[in-house]
Amino acid sequence: MVIGTATLLAVPPSHVHEILIEMFRGRPQLAADLLTDSLHMMVPPFEEAQLSPADLTAVAPTEYRADAVVTLDARSGTALAVVIEVQLKVDARKRLSWPVYLTTLHARLHSPVVVLVLCRSRQVADWSAVPIRMGPGSVVTPMALGPDQIPVVTDLHTARRIPELAVLSAMVHGTVPDPTPIFEALLTALDVIDEYHADLYTDLVFSVLPDTAKDFLEEFMTATSHRYHSEFARRYFDQGEAQGEARGKAQGEATSLLAILEARGIEIPDEMRSRIAECTDPVQLGTWIRRAATADKIQDLDELADG
Repeated sequence: MVIGTATLLAVPPSHVHEILIEMFRGRPQLAADLLTDSLHMMVPPFEEAQLSPADLTAVAPTEYRADAVVTLDARSGTALAVVIEVQLKVDARKRLSWPVYLTTLHARLHSPVVVLVLCRSRQVADWSAVPIRMGPGSVVTPMALGPDQIPVVTDLHTARRIPELAVLSAMVHGTVPDPTPIFEALLTALDVIDEYHADLYTDLVFSVLPDTAKDFLEEFMTATSHRYHSEFARRYFDQGEAQGEARGKAQGEATSLLAILEARGIEIPDEMRSRIAECTDPVQLGTWIRRAATADKIQDLDELADG
């Protein structure tokens, strides 16, 4: 029985962008983790990471808004401000705005600033990392995080400590010949975050993986030998199993309805037959079955015919 894929959200590029930003909204500490663990940047000591207003407009006529801004705060003030940008494609206009973000934020907070660009592809990451030269002595160098900078996370301790990094690892490295350790780390990460984000990140991973890797992950999550190793995988399996049972019951009721109509000699147009067969609403199917018991023509199933 295939479980789960049919219940996944369709995640268009705009939603991929938003879900990646949500990683930082849900846990601002991620900005520091990625700078230190993935980009090996020396982040100054800080006590708390928190979101800051992302509106970086300096003058009224032109609006500049970053995807997110995270500040790493110490007792003495902001130790480092991080502008988060999710970049899914090359867009020359963005490289014009990144220096504005940094200078405006620097003027607002009087602190060191950096722009962290999260990229899905190597091409976009390489493009994003090119220094932006604004004139003699004025250079802005974005910190770009792409597939080459995202580590292969197989260590379960790391997955628990930085669950979003395990999610990113599964997204970009889940196509290796044997992704089992990567997916094991992914499920471990999903266990330590709240249910809403776990479901959101699962949809994200499934939406970007090719079919072969997607099938492997689903089989891994629902296999008897693995699903009880992870609370998230067990919940995923149980939800899928329940939905599968509901679909099976609906299909049985639809088959019964069609059999009743045929036994009564009622002609069923192809369009109506398809609508009955595809219906998964048990209340609607029950209504149609009761009406079919006394119907003389398809129009007697008023709600179905009027649809």
